[in-house]
Amino acid sequence: MDFTIDSYRKLVAALIAQNCKFQTFEAFLSAPLKNSIVLRHDVDLLPQNSLAFARIQHGYGIKGVYYFRAVPESWDEKIILEVAALGHEVGYHYECLTTCGGDVSKAIVDFSENLEKLRKLVPVSTICMHGSPLSKYDSKGLWKTYSYQDFGIIGEPYFDVDFNQVLYLTDTGRRWDGEQVSVRDKVNGRQTNHHFKSTGDIIQAVMKNQLPNQIMFTFHPQRWSNQPVAWLKELLLQNTKNIIKKYFFVKK
Repeated sequence: MDFTIDSYRKLVAALIAQNCKFQTFEAFLSAPLKNSIVLRHDVDLLPQNSLAFARIQHGYGIKGVYYFRAVPESWDEKIILEVAALGHEVGYHYECLTTCGGDVSKAIVDFSENLEKLRKLVPVSTICMHGSPLSKYDSKGLWKTYSYQDFGIIGEPYFDVDFNQVLYLTDTGRRWDGEQVSVRDKVNGRQTNHHFKSTGDIIQAVMKNQLPNQIMFTFHPQRWSNQPVAWLKELLLQNTKNIIKKYFFVKK
C-alpha cells in the first residue's frame, strides 16, 4: 500500500541514508546547499496529519515547511504552534483571489490580514499558493498587481525556485505522476522529466543515486494514513476528483 505513514517514513529514511541535507524553504532561499531537500507540506485539510509528519521529521532531526490555509479545516492554532516549536518553518497557504471572487483589491486586504494573523503566532517569511482546483481564479495572479516582497515575504515556490536546477515532486492528485490531473500545481523547467508511479519508485531512485542533488517535495498529509478506512476514503475521493479535474478543469 502506498500513501501510508509507513511509506512516508521509508522515503525519509532513504533520503537520510543517502546523506541528503534538509532545509526549510526559507533556509534554501537564503543559502541553498548543493544536495538540498526541501520538504514542503500543504496543510489543506486534517492538520493533525501534518503534525504527525512534523513529529516524524523531528524524530529524524530534520526540518520542513508547512503552509496553513486561513480556513477552519486547516487553521488550528495549537497545531501551528507545535509545528513551529518542533523547529519547522510555517508559512501562509494563500487563496485570496478564490475567497474574494477574483476581486484583487479585496484579495490583497484578505492576504494582508491573514498574514498578520499568522504572524501573531509564528514568524512567517514565505508563502505558497493554494491551487483551489475547482475555482476559476488562480491566486498567483494577485502578484500581477501587487508584490509579496512589500509584505516582508522573501519567497513563493512557484516564483522563486529555478526548476531547471531543482527537481519538483508532488503528490497532487494522490499520485506522483499526476500531471494530467493537476490544475495549478505545475512548474516549468528542465528538471521535470522524472516520472514516478509510487513512493517505492522514488525510494528506488534515491537509493540508486538517480535523482538530482536538489529536490523539492510537496506533500498533502491528509492523503497519507495507516488507518484502512481513512486510507480507502481518501483513495476513492481523490480518484473521483481526479476524473472531474482531468475532463473539466485541466487545460488541454
